[in-house]
Amino acid sequence: MDFAQLCDRVETGAATPGQIDISALPGLWINSNPATNGIARIVMSEAEGKLSLRVYAIGTEGLIDWGATDVAVFAATPASRVGAGFTCFYDFGFAETQLQGMIVKGLLVLAQFHSFKDDSGRVDYFVREYYALAHGQC
Repeated sequence: MDFAQLCDRVETGAATPGQIDISALPGLWINSNPATNGIARIVMSEAEGKLSLRVYAIGTEGLIDWGATDVAVFAATPASRVGAGFTCFYDFGFAETQLQGMIVKGLLVLAQFHSFKDDSGRVDYFVREYYALAHGQC
């Protein structure tokens, strides 16, 4: 089998080798919910054709900088070369967070999967939030 679903099929010659265009992703992304108690903003940066992401989350005394992490970028279809989504991972020792994002109508839709490893009794949880690109800021 050369495909797992119909949309995986690509006509011979339809796809040309090359990198995914990530130009729509870099920038400062601001949470559309000013009352969030989670991720307030995200900075995505491009260097040498690769994308990295830095998260700033709400803390008790201001923003908490999660640091930078590498991002895996995905196109919308096997024949596309336009970046449509991404995934990345943070390991905090006591917990892990996987982020999955996609651009929809100019907004970044961010799915967050939080898992605890510290036997604290906290339940793993999921959050989805929306972010707008702050034009001209980084």
